[in-house]
Amino acid sequence: MSRQSTDQILEVVLPGVVEPDGLVLRHRDRPVPARGQALVRVEASGVSFAEQQMRRAKYYDQPAFPFVPGYDLVGTVVEVGPGVDAALVGRRFAALTKTGGWASHALVDAADLVPVPDGVDPAEAETFVVNGLTAWQMLHGIAEVSAGRTVLVHGANGGVGSTLVQLARLAGARVIGTASPRHHDAVRDLGATPVDYRSPDLAAEVRALAPNGVDAVFDHVGGPGIVDSYRLLAPRGTLVAYGTASTRDQQGSSRLPVLKLFARLLWWNALPNGRTTRFFDIWAGKRNAARFRARLTRDLGAVFALLADGSLRPQVAARVPLERVADAVRLAESGTVTGKVVLIAS
Repeated sequence: MSRQSTDQILEVVLPGVVEPDGLVLRHRDRPVPARGQALVRVEASGVSFAEQQMRRAKYYDQPAFPFVPGYDLVGTVVEVGPGVDAALVGRRFAALTKTGGWASHALVDAADLVPVPDGVDPAEAETFVVNGLTAWQMLHGIAEVSAGRTVLVHGANGGVGSTLVQLARLAGARVIGTASPRHHDAVRDLGATPVDYRSPDLAAEVRALAPNGVDAVFDHVGGPGIVDSYRLLAPRGTLVAYGTASTRDQQGSSRLPVLKLFARLLWWNALPNGRTTRFFDIWAGKRNAARFRARLTRDLGAVFALLADGSLRPQVAARVPLERVADAVRLAESGTVTGKVVLIAS
């Protein structure tokens, strides 16, 4: 497919509950940024678990169909609206968008843009936008993991999981990571001790590695397995839940699994055993826009600094042209890759 003219943009539309081949490529007129906005020429946007849920109508607060998916992006500002510093034009930024990133161009509030360090590859930076922010805020903002602690990371080969492993190791923690056996070498290479997530003796295997329990568990799976995650905590440990991946393919309400998880976490927090549970929501605090943006810029900036100096290794599972979005989604959902599938828009 040929590229559109400079007056047109290309975007991917999710029309409803469809298989990957049901995603629609659409051209439309290039939008003009309003006051406070910037038009970003998207260079990279990721395929995250959120989009996998959205195409099944299983994401907790997704918009009504049809819409353009794309939870985050990295790109270059090409035009700004009134009230925005013209010096932003020509510079590369990242943005957390929730939707709208799967496009050749996207309108973004200029205040939401986070600078990407010079010399950093846009696809590599993209792997650390939602994933890096999630991992950093859970690890340092909630669990407060420090040197000498032991943590359990579920899905250690995934986008968030592989970032969690690296950040925890940089903090001096010991990491146990669950993954399928095909990914164990990759998990070891990141610095974690791998265990098979499908093992019927998973809890016993983790307990053998950490007889006194682990200081933190990061669990995106939810479902019945969350009980083992809680039981594996050390007496003053912290369980951070950040998803309900186990219910992705189940029929029914998108809200019910999350509400059930909330209720369980609240019940556990009421128990007098010193253990703490939290549900992580990357959008928490959004009502105070200034504080939310300051925290986002600070935390993502810290992650980008580690990427720029080589402390973090980006896990780009594949770079797929935007026009082949169906292939990208199938690959991301296949469970066969380490890291994140990235759509290349320009």
